[in-house]
Amino acid sequence: MCSQIPGRPMQISHGSIWLTLTMETPNFTHGSAPINESLRQRSNNSAEIALPIFMFAGGAIGNLIAILVLSVSRQEKKSSAFFSLVRGLAVTDLLGTCLASPLTIANYIDQHVLRDRRVCEFDSFLLLFFGLTGLSIICTMAAERYLAICCPYRYQRWAVDRRFAQKFLFFIYISHILFCCLPMMGMSRSELQPHGTWCFIDWKTPEPVAAAYSVLYGAVSLLLILGTIVLNLAVCGALLLMRRRNVQRAFTRTSVRQRWRELSSAAETQMMTVLVMTSAVVLACSAPLVVRIFANRFQNDQKADLTAIRIASLNPILDPWIYILLRRSLFRRLLSLSRRCDSPSISPPLTQSDLLCPEIMKDHVLTQLMCNANIITHLSASARFPPYNTEILCET
Repeated sequence: MCSQIPGRPMQISHGSIWLTLTMETPNFTHGSAPINESLRQRSNNSAEIALPIFMFAGGAIGNLIAILVLSVSRQEKKSSAFFSLVRGLAVTDLLGTCLASPLTIANYIDQHVLRDRRVCEFDSFLLLFFGLTGLSIICTMAAERYLAICCPYRYQRWAVDRRFAQKFLFFIYISHILFCCLPMMGMSRSELQPHGTWCFIDWKTPEPVAAAYSVLYGAVSLLLILGTIVLNLAVCGALLLMRRRNVQRAFTRTSVRQRWRELSSAAETQMMTVLVMTSAVVLACSAPLVVRIFANRFQNDQKADLTAIRIASLNPILDPWIYILLRRSLFRRLLSLSRRCDSPSISPPLTQSDLLCPEIMKDHVLTQLMCNANIITHLSASARFPPYNTEILCET
């Protein structure tokens, strides 16, 4: 019962009612903290999900543009083995982006997506497959350039062309699918990583078979990285050596040097620049994850693992812009500017002997140099080298 002073009516203020109701609530000591915490959590989730959506859009759009740019190129460029491999790498990056990114975005929306065992195994397979396939294709591109420049006779004997590159890409896909499916067959086990946004093989397991598979995957990736570096260094060294030999020779006409630049720079320089830039991006993005595969056998660092997988996810985003920016038209403009700066303003007139017997055919060393650089394959179909001695023709 409520007691009151006699003769005085009972007065209840609004402030006392609010104070009483507030004190009776269980969250009185925290005030509006739960509301602020929920709002802060929602804002953090929206900020986190924006990053994978942006990466998915950038990778998909960039690779689509790159495939379009490579598809509308010239016919001789389409039929070359190198650009068939480049197009295969762009298609691989596009498939990896379109298959793996939706799982990551769905897991940000519902954190129980990757907790399903089959979904987690599939996500782990995607990371294993596309990571190893990208390294294999970039190593194959380096091997193709090495054969074309350093071993031209073997390159022609093996008939390395667009069909050969397509068959080799098919072999890479089939072999890597079988190799990366081994964890699903029981050789290893895929698990949700501590951050909860990606799945990968259990690289800290003490089981001998699973540990052997983890080390084998890392060893194959490491061999592909080292092979790509060695082949790129060999190709660049061969090109620099041929250029130095060409510059050291005494030429009586600047047209020979200009002809060499026109034939070599437009084709070989563009291919080597695309190869070196793509190799640098692929190796820089893949190397941290390969290092973590070996390092997790001795030391557990969850933050380093997350950083490595995030760097690896940048690979399909950066690769296509190399093909887009290093187009043939851009290279022609740069080479034309360099030729204008280097070529003299006055050139000596051509004689009748020069018209009948061009210097590009007199110098057999330069012709052999062009063959070693695989530039003859870029000449038009109308270009023919006569089998007889051109010096005898000039003397007559």
